[in-house]
Amino acid sequence: MDLMGMMGKAKELQQRMQQVQEEVAAMEVEGVSGGGMVRVVMDGKGMTKNVVIDPSLMVPDEVGVVEDLVLAAANDARSKAEAALQERMRELTGGLGLPPGLNLPI
Repeated sequence: MDLMGMMGKAKELQQRMQQVQEEVAAMEVEGVSGGGMVRVVMDGKGMTKNVVIDPSLMVPDEVGVVEDLVLAAANDARSKAEAALQERMRELTGGLGLPPGLNLPI
């Protein structure tokens, strides 16, 4: 491939990466724990948007349990956001023949 062709591909990749960044920022993921009794909604960048706790968990002696469930739901949401980002990046870079493990900045 000639140099101009490579530069064109690089510019196209940069534009597609910008689009993926915007899509990821707009994405919402939900993490759950406690059999759905705690739900955390985050955007694709990991910012928490909403937390819902089933009222039945609001028992004074169970504060530690609720804290653990909120943390677990937040971690679940974060994992889902990261998995979605990785999948979008795989789709984006699939045809480029990049070496395994090469992490493009996003």
